[in-house]
Amino acid sequence: MPTLPTAIFFIIATGISAPAFAQETDLARFALEKTETGFVRLDRKTGALTLCQEKDGALTCRMAADERAAYEEDLTRLEKRVEALESSLASGRPLAKGEPLPSDEEVERSIGIMERFMRSFFGLVEEFKAKEDGATPDKT
Repeated sequence: MPTLPTAIFFIIATGISAPAFAQETDLARFALEKTETGFVRLDRKTGALTLCQEKDGALTCRMAADERAAYEEDLTRLEKRVEALESSLASGRPLAKGEPLPSDEEVERSIGIMERFMRSFFGLVEEFKAKEDGATPDKT
């Protein structure tokens, strides 16, 4: 059975901190320092400090109070954003800010305008081709 220092070394060496096994396993990212009441884990990437205690052979880490408040604030902001996106999606409005999508009638009107424009344009092209060839265009 491994002793507590051996278990702590194993945790540090593998980069795993309980209970979050999904965290990065970059060995240089975290540093663990013993204190009177447990351990302090330093995230060298973000500078965050986490308080850890050993209970029943497992190292349990908890966020400091100011980190927890920032985490909760961020979580609340993201929840509001998800709610806004879900209500926007449910109402049929586009997800991007701005004007709502055009109605079917507006789309059909725009297509009709483009169709008339293209017919006129290609009619002019045919006239120019006919002038180059010396024939008179058929205007019916």
